[in-house]
Amino acid sequence: MAKLLTVFGATGQQGGSVVDYVINDSELSKQYKVRGITRDLTKPAAQALQQKGVEVVKADADDKDSLKQAMEGAHTVFGVTATIYDEKLKERELAQGKAMADAAVAAGVQYFIFSTLSNAGKMSGGKLQKVDHFDVKAEIEDYIRARPMKSAFFAPGSFMQNFGHLMAPRPAGDGTYAIAHFVKPETQLPLIDTVDDTGKYVGAILAEPDKYEGKVLSAATRLYSYSEIVETMSKASGKTVQYKQLPQSVWSGFLPPDTKDYLVDMFLWIQDYGYYGPKTEELVDETAKQARGKLTTLEEYLVRCPLHLQ
Repeated sequence: MAKLLTVFGATGQQGGSVVDYVINDSELSKQYKVRGITRDLTKPAAQALQQKGVEVVKADADDKDSLKQAMEGAHTVFGVTATIYDEKLKERELAQGKAMADAAVAAGVQYFIFSTLSNAGKMSGGKLQKVDHFDVKAEIEDYIRARPMKSAFFAPGSFMQNFGHLMAPRPAGDGTYAIAHFVKPETQLPLIDTVDDTGKYVGAILAEPDKYEGKVLSAATRLYSYSEIVETMSKASGKTVQYKQLPQSVWSGFLPPDTKDYLVDMFLWIQDYGYYGPKTEELVDETAKQARGKLTTLEEYLVRCPLHLQ
């Protein structure tokens, strides 16, 4: 009998990657039957999953009653929480994570894989107070570890997909383009092609759950400095893309009020401590070796998803 795998965020980047990987893998597709969880069954992405033979169930981590059906009969769960940048970010996301974990325990789930991140506030010695979108995931991780079920953790790096919108190069006004930021150009980001590669890491856990029990996979292809990122973008696009370092106050002035404090502290964390803390390079290198399948480089990603600079 195949074990039932419940995947939250099945129409999103992380959950969608897990679903696609499992149903297309010759071994895992025999070991696991997939149930995809979405908040909206009318989404084209939800209907596309159904056409692939995936059971799609409507549930929301903010609605505890809906989680009962999501977890019913599940052996393994992949859980991801939704980050919304406002004054209730931490409270909301912590409640989501705890509700999923509690519902999993109540349903007799044997194994929980959670999308986590580092506790930047604690690891910075309290210097950074507004990295709630990292810290809350670490707190949920601690909560899951204390529940009576096995668990493992997927900690994604910075999404390559962000270069298509939030972190896209902007016209500099002279025919060239720039990525403007306040951090030093040598600041390094662990980049992951979330859509193509999330499943390769989570697939490794699903294939050998005992090996990865209690472990955190710091998931990225490798570290890229901002200087290297713009150089790679220039080669891929045929346009000149440069890195422009701005004063912190100027950079944050371009951000929405609800978002800026979170993002300033997040990038200070990445610049001064490392995305995963002081052992970031070691963790990324070791985790990359665990993935099932070749990981996507930034060069390859930009071929598949070009920047479309005019």
